[in-house]
Amino acid sequence: MAERIELRADAPGQRVDRFLAERTQLSRSAIQRLARDGRVTVNGAAVEPAYKVRGGEALVVDVPDAEPALSLLGEDIPIDVLYEDDDVLVVNKPAGLVVHPAHGHATGTLVNAVVGKISADTGRAAARPGIVHRLDKDTSGVMIIAKNDVAQLALARQLQGRRFQKEYLALVWGDPGDQPAVVEAPIMRDRVDRRRMAVRAGGRDSTTHFSRIASYGEGPERRALLHVKPVTGRTHQIRVHLAYARLPIVGDPVYGRKAVERDGLDRQFLHAWRLSVNLPRGGPRVFTASLAADLRTYLDALGVPTVTTAPFGDVR
Repeated sequence: MAERIELRADAPGQRVDRFLAERTQLSRSAIQRLARDGRVTVNGAAVEPAYKVRGGEALVVDVPDAEPALSLLGEDIPIDVLYEDDDVLVVNKPAGLVVHPAHGHATGTLVNAVVGKISADTGRAAARPGIVHRLDKDTSGVMIIAKNDVAQLALARQLQGRRFQKEYLALVWGDPGDQPAVVEAPIMRDRVDRRRMAVRAGGRDSTTHFSRIASYGEGPERRALLHVKPVTGRTHQIRVHLAYARLPIVGDPVYGRKAVERDGLDRQFLHAWRLSVNLPRGGPRVFTASLAADLRTYLDALGVPTVTTAPFGDVR
């Protein structure tokens, strides 16, 4: 059954995740996950794991019911394989495909497709075998998947050490100009809508670099194609940071310019274009996924020229 834990803070200056871990049966990592889901509150307001208690506050932790384990089914779902060896599978994920099963969509995911294609031997997360990083459902592009525990650990260490280099293409409303730019702004869950992320003081440090590749149109209809390089990997980071920079992604239904109309696209114009990584036994490699057909069609309709100048090559 769901559990509600209520405590009074009595250790001023201590991080809330450490404070709760020392006084409950929950692990610190479990408390951190709950906090990031908005389930840890101080005097009624949701806080991040790093929040430091002042003393005397009312702390509440809402622990949801444990979810039953999902049984993974291999499915014959077509996937575009860019590279494969004994350790990893690199794919070009299409838009509309959820990465891993969860309650509400236990089938029809990238994991189901991978299980149907290969015999993956990873046991770190029952519903997420081999998944080291993820893309939003409606973001297309390059993903790398581990096929064994050794590879998964090696890739996870690279990701945690920020040695993955992930590069994206995004079409945004507005124009940042000729000079490269950076957004350094903390991200945490929105106080009102827990499905959204927001730039908020006290959130997790987040950094995104971007530069303009091409632009189209004038006035309020001006759009720019950006080369985006996130340094950190927070949930919805690129979408949140670009919206914060007043450059919302075209077609984004959550953080975009319009709440209802999706600007002629069925999803946000965000594509994981290039991934640079050290393969567990293959050394440094760079994998590139060309723009998906719907995004190419949208650019063609705008008249945005194909880019063939360094460092981008032909992004089409």
